[in-house]
Amino acid sequence: MYALARSILFRLDAETAHGVALSALDLAHRLKLSGRFAAARVDDPVELMGLRFPNRVGLAAGLDKNADHLDALGALGFGFVEVGTVTPKPQDGNPRPRLFRLPERGAIINRMGFNNAGVDHLVERVKAAHFDGIVGINIGKNLTTPVENAVDDYLACLEKVHAHADYVTVNISSPNTPGLRNLQFGEHLDTLLGALREAGSRLDQATGRRVPLAVKIAPDMSAEEVGLVAESIAGSGIDAVIATNTTVSRDAVAGLPHADEAGGLSGRPVFEASNTVIRELRQRLSGLPIIGVGGIDSGEAAVAKLEAGADLVQLYSGFIYRGPALVDGCARAIRAASGKSRGGL
Repeated sequence: MYALARSILFRLDAETAHGVALSALDLAHRLKLSGRFAAARVDDPVELMGLRFPNRVGLAAGLDKNADHLDALGALGFGFVEVGTVTPKPQDGNPRPRLFRLPERGAIINRMGFNNAGVDHLVERVKAAHFDGIVGINIGKNLTTPVENAVDDYLACLEKVHAHADYVTVNISSPNTPGLRNLQFGEHLDTLLGALREAGSRLDQATGRRVPLAVKIAPDMSAEEVGLVAESIAGSGIDAVIATNTTVSRDAVAGLPHADEAGGLSGRPVFEASNTVIRELRQRLSGLPIIGVGGIDSGEAAVAKLEAGADLVQLYSGFIYRGPALVDGCARAIRAASGKSRGGL
């Protein structure tokens, strides 16, 4: 069924198709028809960051920036859904067109630019949702906020989403906000993570509810740079790392239509790069949960992410190309692989 829907949607420009697909999911959910094209959620619970995830397969941030479709997406079998990236103030993002498919490589290029309706809108949508899995909220800075003042935007978002998130992700790795990736290194990173951990601890204490903090990093780093990032994360009290965001590299798609478009490349071409970062992180952060994302388009690819060192996985581009069946396939493959692992102990 999804193959037919995709053939129709892919005749539209990518951003229009995205909106149409989400609206159709919302309608199907309201009519209680989600079970017609998505399997029941695979039961494979795991406890990480002090949270109980129903299974290890999640939806990455970026697909539902405003949490407008949380219930409909959650009904597709995900153990957790991450919404955002959200900023303190609403912003339009970059001019269209800003989203491009590269079907020959199962890839997508986007330069959305954190388009979102603002943190207050997202909070109201999360409060109204009924999804019973884990909800992560991904936070960022407004384009008009100077990088040197970025911490103020992250703190403003954290204050507002803390009471409504199961965990919060700090996005410092999108290539579509000028200067943002500079926050991944050195004093910038130490200052930002320190301020957020301090604020998070204060909010945890005030509410009697601990909300873990994760940081999302880029794949475009050398082993030495990953080591420096890992050192900062290890000393910050941050609870998890998400590896990775999109890449600015075009080596794997050179010569294809849209390959030269500016923005971040996601999908199959990022698979090995993200796995390399995950392996480096696992060597340096032995006990810290890692959420692996990038190029997962099959159950085997999801298992490979865990073999590289991830504890959970997230889908995005593969979900666009493969549809809800990918969620079930990944969850079942992971459950089978973890069962074999336990059986061999």
